[in-house]
Amino acid sequence: MKAVRFTSTGNPLVLQEIPVPRISENEILVRVKAAGVCHSDEHYRAGISKPEFLPITFGHEVAGIVEQTGREVTQLKQGDRVALHYLVSCGMCFYCMSGHEQFCDKVKMLGKNLNGGFAEYIAVPSRNAVNLPGNISFEEGAVLMCAGATAYHCLLKAKLEKGNTVAVFGAGGVGQSVIQLATVMGAGQIIAVDINEEKLRIARQFGAVSINSKKVNPVIQIKNITKGRGVDVAVEVIGIPQTQKQALHSVAPLGRVVIVGLSDAVVQLDTYHELLQREAQIIGSNDHCLNELAGLIQLASEGKFNVSGIVSRKISLDADEINNTLDDLARHQAAVRTVIIP
Repeated sequence: MKAVRFTSTGNPLVLQEIPVPRISENEILVRVKAAGVCHSDEHYRAGISKPEFLPITFGHEVAGIVEQTGREVTQLKQGDRVALHYLVSCGMCFYCMSGHEQFCDKVKMLGKNLNGGFAEYIAVPSRNAVNLPGNISFEEGAVLMCAGATAYHCLLKAKLEKGNTVAVFGAGGVGQSVIQLATVMGAGQIIAVDINEEKLRIARQFGAVSINSKKVNPVIQIKNITKGRGVDVAVEVIGIPQTQKQALHSVAPLGRVVIVGLSDAVVQLDTYHELLQREAQIIGSNDHCLNELAGLIQLASEGKFNVSGIVSRKISLDADEINNTLDDLARHQAAVRTVIIP
């Protein structure tokens, strides 16, 4: 089969011919119909976060059709439409049993610790497959598995309450998902911060007030919009120290800052003035949980979460196109979400 693979840090991905994966008795073989390109993939390519082995096939946002099932798989059959939870865990430890499999000692991530979906086929444990209703396209289903699920998880971590004001720093796939899902969960005013006018235009379509931080100071603007108070929840999905600090400075007393964006940079804090004085909270949000996905997919299926507006570009399983997309992500100039259609 064809797969676009990462072979060395800092170098472009390459198209290779590799064997179709063989499955065990508890696994399924999925014919990939869509795979999202995430900013995390660029972090892996750049060496900010390192894959477990090389060469490796990236791609953790995956949806497709069940091609083959292991002999002990009973809940799925050939031809089923599925989206794939990207965390493969043991299923038996304390964290797995309590629904927090991202902390399993044996957890592995598709596209980072295991071969992912930038390929024609992928093998995963059957428990990682979530039914994808017919009214959700494969590309939408793929994006739900990271951009949507990460946004949903971080808002649950933020303990978002009805009427809360929200600022989102970064209006890419995760940021646009935060805007929509916060609305569904009852948020009041939502403010989107970015430097890309097209992303801000889409954010406005989803009901957010937009701030171009290339033109104005976003913290001052947020304070002006909220009549000096600040927001209840600030979500940072970019992974830049500057925007992480801006998110912290934008919250009101008792505000919650949720850090989602990956970064290898150190952020310094004035603990009294930035945290204690306002009793602000900084919350880390790591991935998402399998038990959250059914509810998220239901929101999309019912039309309450419009994933189609987040999928803004489609490309083929072509190394040059994928590398160009990763280059754009590195420059923070990419489309909201690019999806590969093998």
